[in-house]
Amino acid sequence: MNDSTPQSSRDAVRSRLVEVAAHLLATQGPDAVTTRSVALAAGVQAPSIYRLFGDKNGLLDAVAERGFANYVAQKPPVDGDDDPVEGLRAGWDLHVGFGLANPALFRLMHTSMRTPEQRSAAESGLQVLRQRVRRVAQAGRLRVAEERAVELIHAAGTGVVFTLIDQTGNGHDASLADLAWAAVCASILTDAPAATPAAPVAAAVTLRAALPGLTTFTPHESALLGDWLDRIADS
Repeated sequence: MNDSTPQSSRDAVRSRLVEVAAHLLATQGPDAVTTRSVALAAGVQAPSIYRLFGDKNGLLDAVAERGFANYVAQKPPVDGDDDPVEGLRAGWDLHVGFGLANPALFRLMHTSMRTPEQRSAAESGLQVLRQRVRRVAQAGRLRVAEERAVELIHAAGTGVVFTLIDQTGNGHDASLADLAWAAVCASILTDAPAATPAAPVAAAVTLRAALPGLTTFTPHESALLGDWLDRIADS
């Protein structure tokens, strides 16, 4: 392949190389993903990898980006659940399940944030989580600020997957993910905001979630109120 190769052909070769690299990663592990092995399995010359990706790391970056795209595509619609907490749990289960089904890819996705494309792909997954958390806040079920809840869920979920895929012996401890979810829920959720000591915080979080849709205030007033509500939520 040379620089005069039609763009469609270049895209096809690039897609094939990424697909082959992802397959080798999944079936044989990261050590099997070499420029020589990928080129041989894809039926192209090794220099094609350098022209299209720069080096092997560039190819792995593309594999990680593809992994994020596939991961996000599996997520159900944010508004597809009547109970926003159940929707949040469904997202947790998908995250854990994806990681256990694709351990080498999951590790690559979360340890190789080198390019803007990767960070953008990862952000698309976090955006879905933010939308789910926003629905929980709007239902009055959140006791902490939305971004704090997002960070906690993301950190706990990713940490659980890493722990499970590193376990050896008699397989994964299936209860660990459930225990971690219960701990997250205890930290961020409240069943009855109006009847608990956290009522002002839950009310502030709920109002903060609705603030972007309110037209009562000027932009300056909305920003000021948002700051006050954030301070209450973080208290």
